[in-house]
Amino acid sequence: MIKGIIASGLMLAASTTAVMAQTEIAWWHAMGGELGAKLEEIVAGYNASQSDYVVTPTYKGSYPETMTAAIAAFRANEQPNIVQVFEVGTGTMMAAEGAIYPVYQLMADTGEEFNPDGFLPAVVGYYTDTNGNLLSMPFNSSTPILYYNKDVFEAAGLDPNTPPETWEQMEEFSNQIMESGAAPCGFTTGWISWVQLENFSAWHNQQIGTMENGFGGLGTELTVNGPLQVRHWENLARWQEEGVFQYGGPVGGADAPPKFYAQECAMYMNSSASRAGVIANATDFEVGYGMLPHYADTAPQNSIIGGATLWVLQGHPDEENAGVADFFSYLSSPEVQADWHQFSGYLPITQAAYELGQEQNYYEANPGSDVAIEQITLNEPTANSKGLRFGNYVQIRDIIDEEFQQLLSGSKTAQEALDALVERGNALIRDFEAANS
Repeated sequence: MIKGIIASGLMLAASTTAVMAQTEIAWWHAMGGELGAKLEEIVAGYNASQSDYVVTPTYKGSYPETMTAAIAAFRANEQPNIVQVFEVGTGTMMAAEGAIYPVYQLMADTGEEFNPDGFLPAVVGYYTDTNGNLLSMPFNSSTPILYYNKDVFEAAGLDPNTPPETWEQMEEFSNQIMESGAAPCGFTTGWISWVQLENFSAWHNQQIGTMENGFGGLGTELTVNGPLQVRHWENLARWQEEGVFQYGGPVGGADAPPKFYAQECAMYMNSSASRAGVIANATDFEVGYGMLPHYADTAPQNSIIGGATLWVLQGHPDEENAGVADFFSYLSSPEVQADWHQFSGYLPITQAAYELGQEQNYYEANPGSDVAIEQITLNEPTANSKGLRFGNYVQIRDIIDEEFQQLLSGSKTAQEALDALVERGNALIRDFEAANS
């Protein structure tokens, strides 16, 4: 009996020692709700797949809160190994010299097999330096698409399988929907900044800022007050006045989704990663999917991404860095990425994950699930449509919302609002340049 107790104790001690021998990797993230639960499921899968490392995910709040917490932790020398940062924080992270461990360098230093060419160009291009080196690990990348109510289309005498392709058709379809009584509003949108200015510009191959939208250096300046952007904001203001368009509110546009779910607005533009939420909430009608509209006199180019990547922070021992590299290899594997993409609506960040979905007949069984992929890969990205990289851009997005509200209130014309946006935004970019030069 005593021998059995001693043996059991030794086994327990050995087991405890084995667990303690695992190298712990801390990952701070900004994914709550169902996405956060799925993230933890992915981490649990990795932890169970090997015995050398254990990744510990910690939810730190919104994207800005998570980035702020990581910066504060680094200053206190208490930084995590990995932090999830949204795409508009890229410029800030790049400027934090000595704080970040570039992914391309991490993978080379640890000897981890890594092929950045396997990532979708529109995804990986956003997070590379001017030499094409990948700085952070893509994880959850999305792009805005068009959702529409097929039942309302049919009731209004429109083809439920044909979404509008142009802004001219958006106006025409909206008026037909409203005049028929099928719905009181044509369309709404989330994220005025991301959807109706940044992506609008890239989709129409219009410059967002000088120096390749900021990719070329800190001396960049915003240029989103051009004729096409002015034309579009003028139309949005007119459509709001006519009831064709209903404003969804500042920042992400929290009032927009309920307008679509309640069948108040027949069409809705937001992230491809909203797909799961749209399906879950649009229970009384069939949802259709389409690409973003473009003006008929301008050919569509490609949309740009939102979402976030994973940045590795300096200041950790080699064994922890090796664990991060191993985890990243697992995270970018076709099986994990295809599962994450199909669950969430985020893009499959690699070509292999997309091809696996095709082999699984996922896109055939889920019509519209590949619209975001087709849209973001429609054409090879140009200097205008690769993405954007500006310092202090989180604050600049607040300015975009403020100026758009000035436009809708009638206090400013579209030209005045966009001119003010550019002037105010460039002042913040100059502040960032001065602080990081």
